[in-house]
Amino acid sequence: MSEFNGTLVKARGVSKNFKRGSETIHVLADLDLDIPAGDFLSLMGPSGSGKTTLLNLIGGLDRPDTGSVEVGGDRIDSMGSRKLANWRARHIGFVFQFYNLLPVLTAARNVELPLLLTPLSKKERRQQVETALKIVGLEHRTKHYPRQLSGGEQQRVGIARAIATDPTLLLCDEPTGDLDRKSGDEILDLLEALSKDHGKTIVMVTHDPHAALRASRNLYLDAGKLTAERPE
Repeated sequence: MSEFNGTLVKARGVSKNFKRGSETIHVLADLDLDIPAGDFLSLMGPSGSGKTTLLNLIGGLDRPDTGSVEVGGDRIDSMGSRKLANWRARHIGFVFQFYNLLPVLTAARNVELPLLLTPLSKKERRQQVETALKIVGLEHRTKHYPRQLSGGEQQRVGIARAIATDPTLLLCDEPTGDLDRKSGDEILDLLEALSKDHGKTIVMVTHDPHAALRASRNLYLDAGKLTAERPE
């Protein structure tokens, strides 16, 4: 999938509902979405609008109730659980708001985690870890533990972990939400570089208009629908 050109993500007629007691919450309603390869897309919308739900559907962490989700030509909504897990490990990199680093592991070992699901040798894993940490500017922090790193550095480790398998698609859920402005801007600089210099396709959920401006395209999600215009 890393060589895929054209429309990388294609969602058609996607709906997703959740149950809250006897009540049905309609989160996404007959949604269509195309994401070209190499796009840096920001998704904005009010709290509870379904931004993270849509991100999870694109990344194969959840399935739509109706509709289809295709990534790199693969229909992921119809895959079995084992096949989907293997596909996700090969093709998707996740970046989380609160980093999700394991405190008992060094930066290098945290970055290596997704590579343990691949057939790479120990030497190959080490080389990819070194490359990923160099890309995010933390090659000098390989042996440091999360508690020894600043918030911005921890998020850089999180991004290195996400790109260690060389995925085409990076899914970022509020990647600057727990950072001060300076650290957040450094993370946005890094995401821009991954898009422009490394050809990564990035989907970023954010509530911050300042962060959204750094993306090449913005979409707004409200009442289960996507629009290019910010709702009033």
